[in-house]
Amino acid sequence: MNAPMPVSRYPVPALADLPDDMRTRILEVQAKAGFVPNVFLALAHRPAEWRAFMAYHDALLLKETGTLTKGEREMIIVATSAANHCLYCVVAHGAILRVYEKQPLIADQLAVNWRKAAITPRQRAMLEFATKVCERSHEIGEDDFAALRKHGFDDEDAWDIAAITAFFGLSNRMANVTGMRPNDEFYLMGRVPRVKSPA
Repeated sequence: MNAPMPVSRYPVPALADLPDDMRTRILEVQAKAGFVPNVFLALAHRPAEWRAFMAYHDALLLKETGTLTKGEREMIIVATSAANHCLYCVVAHGAILRVYEKQPLIADQLAVNWRKAAITPRQRAMLEFATKVCERSHEIGEDDFAALRKHGFDDEDAWDIAAITAFFGLSNRMANVTGMRPNDEFYLMGRVPRVKSPA
């Protein structure tokens, strides 16, 4: 069996060498997920940028306002990360999407061709807008906002869709440049139902 590829082409600091705030956050994620997603380690190469990245990530994905569900936010990430050819984000956020939506096929469908995926008309309109922001943001106009409104999205929702797309455009590019490797654990997450242990 081949040895696993490195997490990043840049140096990856040891957890013990990280500042307390970063180490605490990473250990919290490890306790919840059962492993440390490689993005936390790869981006820790530059602590100030890591903190800024995580702050914006949390502002976009952990917010309680707006009409986007957690699953829909992940749909945006998977579809636009696929457009940007980002293996790490498609695999990692595809896993999160499968867990949120409890649909083992959805992430693969969105990554390959979201227009043929088993999603709602509302979600299709959302991804149409996100893809245009991803690939042709200079062409966004009033017609694009009007198309979203027909499906119940307001202008603040449009901002959320655009911001998630733009933020992960940054993430996609850094993951590609650093050669960030998806954790093996992500590949199987959400693909088969969890078996409840007997009481």
